[in-house]
Amino acid sequence: MIKDQDFISSKEVPGPTKEEIRCLVLCKSQVSSTDIVVDIGCGTGGITTEMAKRAKKVIAVDKNVKAIDLTKQNIKKHEVYEKVNLIKNDGISALKSIENVDIAIIGGSGNDLDEIVSLAISKLNPNGRIIITAILIDTKLEAIKTLKLNDISPEIIEVNVSKGYFLERGVMMKAENPIAIVYGKIS
Repeated sequence: MIKDQDFISSKEVPGPTKEEIRCLVLCKSQVSSTDIVVDIGCGTGGITTEMAKRAKKVIAVDKNVKAIDLTKQNIKKHEVYEKVNLIKNDGISALKSIENVDIAIIGGSGNDLDEIVSLAISKLNPNGRIIITAILIDTKLEAIKTLKLNDISPEIIEVNVSKGYFLERGVMMKAENPIAIVYGKIS
């Protein structure tokens, strides 16, 4: 796993997704060297980069030009540039233009989550997997509801990570923002 501090980042673009979350997303995705992955809302490219180290190909999508630029810098830095296609567009338009994929990861939806999830599911190959990361309760509920409406039995885990900070007197645990990982598999 790549350490958080090894990614190029900016205050203007969310990310990278924290290392512990990237670990769980990789685990739940069951990514393999034959998989084609789409990462909607790629931000700085943390998940894109980790997936590209393991998958056949990754399609990274973000409507923010600064996010696409940071993802490009990160995939070059971590030597996976040749395995990633960057698309500067919204999730709906991008998904309409791509072929089928094995794994769909949705980390940003711009208030179009239900449509993006439904469209992503329609692009999944048999045994395809979908993963939605969410910090808002509303997003978690919408993701679960949309998976159910598309005949996918959703699973959800909520992750609360605290990291130790060493002070003169001892170690203080500082909590990161809790995040949910909602996921499912088509049959």
